[in-house]
Amino acid sequence: MKGEVPLEEQVPRGRAGGARHDLPEPDAFTRPYWDAAAEGRLLIRRCHAPACGRAHHYPREFCPHCWSEDVTWERASGRATLYTWSVVHRNDLPPFATRVPYTAAVVDLAEGPRMMTELVEAAASVAGAGLRPGLPLEVVFRVRAPGGPVVPVFRRCVGAGA
Repeated sequence: MKGEVPLEEQVPRGRAGGARHDLPEPDAFTRPYWDAAAEGRLLIRRCHAPACGRAHHYPREFCPHCWSEDVTWERASGRATLYTWSVVHRNDLPPFATRVPYTAAVVDLAEGPRMMTELVEAAASVAGAGLRPGLPLEVVFRVRAPGGPVVPVFRRCVGAGA
């Protein structure tokens, strides 16, 4: 269709020119989220409509619960519990094939929203050993390459047993 950007031009490229499916693309609206992550802080959005007041994630310019545009950034505690997960053993998209196995997860943030993420550190990354719904987690921040984006991921809370 005229005026459309071909998909291959929409996908971020790595150094070798291959498509990158793992890099966020910050824009003016999400820049505070990515800047906070680079400083080791996880941000969420909070609605300030009188009848709502709910938090949400992923960042949107409006509340997905009541449609109010009266929302602001708020620092999250970084605490969460595990809702569900899947250990990925095969992924053909660059560069994920070199990272398997890894654990994709959905976590319940202490503030209420659910967030898609990755579980990191030995047992979680390798085989999902000892994972269970409700497992206490904490946010950590990962950089894949110097100067690259900082991404929030989760690990078991220090001292949390299997």
